[in-house]
Amino acid sequence: MKRRVFLSLATAISALGLTPARAEGAPRFTFPSIDGGAYDTADWRGRPVLVVNTASLCGFSGQLRDMQALHDSHGPRGLVVLAVPSDDFNQELASAQEVSEYCQMEYGITLPMTDILHVAKGDVHPFYAWLRQETGFVPKWNFNKVLLGPQGEVLGQWGSFTSPGARQILQAADPFLG
Repeated sequence: MKRRVFLSLATAISALGLTPARAEGAPRFTFPSIDGGAYDTADWRGRPVLVVNTASLCGFSGQLRDMQALHDSHGPRGLVVLAVPSDDFNQELASAQEVSEYCQMEYGITLPMTDILHVAKGDVHPFYAWLRQETGFVPKWNFNKVLLGPQGEVLGQWGSFTSPGARQILQAADPFLG
């Protein structure tokens, strides 16, 4: 009987697009900021963090507007929304400066944004290498989302077709928001 309950729970979690969280949190990661400086994930402990690999020229780039809206509406409650531009799928502008200017002008981006990084191919950023090792998750396209819990644990992962403000993402983050 216990096995069936576990399998049913695992099926339900999978159907929701979630990956079960690990007990331990993520190690500390540093991301280079698109405007210079760096973001340190240790500064965000205690808060949920939605990490999204982005690309300015992708058909899903309208999600940048959704990410900014989520940052504006849920940031004051504790949610961090981090954009990670990547050219791994050949849809990003040539330089970090171009990405920054484009995203600010086109989408009014003020949320944290990293420099252009590898997320799926080549020498991937240590966060994405850790994510692959811990969960097997590798972005298959632009605008894949990963939600981290307050201690850096993976709460869920979603693909490009899931909006950053989708019900399932908000439900997973909500218990950790003020």
